Amino acid sequence: MSKTVSAEFEKFYNLDEFQNIFDLFSAEMKSALPIEKTTDFLKGLKNKIGKITNREFNKYEKRTYASYKTNFERGLFSINISIDKNSKINGLFVKPFKENNLPKLERNTTELILPFNEEWTIFWGGDTKELNYHVENEAQKNAFDIVIIDSKGKSFKTDGKTNEDYYAFGKKLIAPCDAEVVLSVDGIKDNIPGELNPIYVPGNSVILKTENNEFLFFAHFKQNSIVVKQGQKIKQGELLGLCGNSGNSSESHLHYHIQNIENTNKATGAKSYFSKIFVDGKLKIDYLPIKGEKVKNE
Repeated sequence: MSKTVSAEFEKFYNLDEFQNIFDLFSAEMKSALPIEKTTDFLKGLKNKIGKITNREFNKYEKRTYASYKTNFERGLFSINISIDKNSKINGLFVKPFKENNLPKLERNTTELILPFNEEWTIFWGGDTKELNYHVENEAQKNAFDIVIIDSKGKSFKTDGKTNEDYYAFGKKLIAPCDAEVVLSVDGIKDNIPGELNPIYVPGNSVILKTENNEFLFFAHFKQNSIVVKQGQKIKQGELLGLCGNSGNSSESHLHYHIQNIENTNKATGAKSYFSKIFVDGKLKIDYLPIKGEKVKNE
């Protein structure tokens, strides 16, 4: 019966018939999730990831939930539905779909330098929500946002109204190791500071593949500044492009993280340790920086 119920859920979801979905709920489910909350949840889901375009049974989870691998217009997710003896939905949740056969990667084994030469500051970094808002994103959970800050704690020289006013804007970004360029995206306009471009979140971006199959992801380059091409082999320290403010970025900064595969929609993030760097003026070996620390290559 779960197949019939899940098919009805898909039909009503795509038609915006949220009352009909509510009518599929058990009495306990209706009490826990009244029609107003049900409607708000489903509308929010649809606004974020769109309609269902394909759905197939995947497995049973915890012997109660039928889990469906589901393609939405803007992502791949699992829809998990449980039903009671009366074929009423008594459990429902949606989560990103994870492949079970993807390579595992906890941290880098390739020796890395920082992807810049001056002293920069870790604005977001670490493995807790307080240190790093990225932790809730599977691919970016160990990501860094890195800026340049002056002695007054400011990232810009005067009023911060132009990109050129930011210390990081136009700074050289370099390869942390020998690698192959597997993605290079350029041509996206830099934002006016304070405005965002959610259409292409990474903005101008580069992905490097190391010899150990680690994928280094760099985002928000300055428009038309990327000098590497897909398929190119590069050496540690070579120029990738210039720091910018493209994509879902409110000010000039570098977003950097490591992931286990190239596809960011399916990837899991890994920790990025740097071989020899100065952290707040002290030399650290094989170090993972965190929020607030000033970092520079040896």
